[in-house]
Amino acid sequence: MDLHLRGKRVLITGASKGIGAAAAEAFAEEGCDLRLAARNVAQMTALADRLRGSHQIDVRVHGVDLRDADALARLAADAGDIDILVNNAGDIPGGSLEAIDEAQWRQARDLKVFGYINLTRLIYARMKARGHGVIINDIGAAGEKFDANYITGSAGNAALMAFTRALGGKSLKDNIRVVGINPGPVGTDRHVTLMKTRAKAQLGDENRYRELQQGLPLNRPAHPREIGDLMAFLASDRSGYTSGVIVTVDGGYTSGW
Repeated sequence: MDLHLRGKRVLITGASKGIGAAAAEAFAEEGCDLRLAARNVAQMTALADRLRGSHQIDVRVHGVDLRDADALARLAADAGDIDILVNNAGDIPGGSLEAIDEAQWRQARDLKVFGYINLTRLIYARMKARGHGVIINDIGAAGEKFDANYITGSAGNAALMAFTRALGGKSLKDNIRVVGINPGPVGTDRHVTLMKTRAKAQLGDENRYRELQQGLPLNRPAHPREIGDLMAFLASDRSGYTSGVIVTVDGGYTSGW
């Protein structure tokens, strides 16, 4: 399916690996020019070189810490006129209320919750001035299927779900669409780290983390590219009446698997 995205300019945060890198691949295949932002410049540079060679597109890399307000402002300015923003950066630790101290809680929210909100504020204003745009927030199913052992993630994701619905519910008046995706477990390095934390707490051995995946739909987490492909579709005009909604991609897990 041609999504008619060729030539669109896409800014993806958290683009060095996982879902962010998979999204970059999906948009690159559609002929989009990419702006990749994350702290790991070396990984992004390798990804950018590969995508340029495979798809003959313009790819630029931005090393940035999204918790830094000045760095966010520079990113928004350097990235230029963005047609599509994919908010994806975030690394919220697993753990219970007793296990996560205030410093960890604030660091997680500064990167993901406020990182999404503050970059959206900057990019939304530029999109509004140009008269069009799409913002996709990669959030997480813990925001709707609450988990006491991932309490920081549940609280942060629920906040971003509310933010997405509130902003996207009125954004079409500015010809901007704002949508969210709630992935369930996705087979990324971060997922393995979380599963190891749970395995150590529940089973006494982090190396037994695969046992915790056996109850998932299809006995596996989602593939990162399954999320990236959905992002490309939601960003396209084929999804042009979609705004203020959250799409959950978890194999039915949240619905009572």
